[in-house]
Amino acid sequence: MSEVGGNDVSGLVTVGSPLDAAATVHWLETTLAAKGVTVFAKVDHAANAEAVGLALRPTTVLIFGNAQAGTKPMQIDQRMGIDLPLKMLVWTGEDGKTHVSYNDPAWIAARYGITPETAPVLTAMQGMMKGLAEGAAAAR
Repeated sequence: MSEVGGNDVSGLVTVGSPLDAAATVHWLETTLAAKGVTVFAKVDHAANAEAVGLALRPTTVLIFGNAQAGTKPMQIDQRMGIDLPLKMLVWTGEDGKTHVSYNDPAWIAARYGITPETAPVLTAMQGMMKGLAEGAAAAR
């Protein structure tokens, strides 16, 4: 997994993808569907910017999750619902390279005093997000 210089933002993990942004988004959508994870929305910020006459390099957010997993930490603190479902950002940097960024689920939960010990599902969420990022980084 090749990490890029955006990891200095607290809780944010960023990895490079060898694919272009559209292919990376497609890879993520296909992989999530194969895992039975619901994609609730895809926000194409670049298309929205273009619609109002502004330029923006490819920038897409996938919003996805699983109620079985996401409900558990919200049962501890409902405010975590502002940070769920999980999200991944696929973006093209100034250098033309594609990146995938996401907030570490344990970092999100820590905001509410929730730990992997109090909500073991966080470990699974972390593993899924890391696996998706690593998969996108290795996709060909």
